[in-house]
Amino acid sequence: MNWKAANSALIAWSASLLLGCEPSVRLEAPDKPIEINMNIKIDHEIRLKVEKDVDALITNQKGLF
Repeated sequence: MNWKAANSALIAWSASLLLGCEPSVRLEAPDKPIEINMNIKIDHEIRLKVEKDVDALITNQKGLF
């Protein structure tokens, strides 16, 4: 058996297999929209009202504390 011919054939066969495989990258948009659920509790206004009421109570009634 001729080793040079066998090696050449093996190299050619391997190269043909490698050339058939091309790497590819796909960027696709999702089918469904992205959903972001945020549970946020906003109580700033309530605190401000309570603080104003307490401040007014302390200001109006000097002997409270």
